[in-house]
Amino acid sequence: MEMKLLALVAALTVMIYTPGSQAKPISLVERCYCRSTVNSLPRGYIRELRFIHSPNCPFQVIAKLKTNKEVCLNPEIRWLQQYLKNAINKMKKSKQGI
Repeated sequence: MEMKLLALVAALTVMIYTPGSQAKPISLVERCYCRSTVNSLPRGYIRELRFIHSPNCPFQVIAKLKTNKEVCLNPEIRWLQQYLKNAINKMKKSKQGI
């Protein structure tokens, strides 16, 4: 009986002190960054915008505020749609000039 207990303790010790894999579990990899979005946020509060698109998640917009807080914006916000349209037009014009 003592031998089984000793083997169990040894196995648990090895499992505890063995470093885990650096890869994230599949359930965490497939999660979307934005679980909820803000529908109204004045542009003056925003320091920078990040856009994320992945196969598992819809188009996501993350706004970093001047307070260093990050919030997810609804991509359907009117001013954000206009911002994206202007950015795309600007990119098209710069490609035509090359």
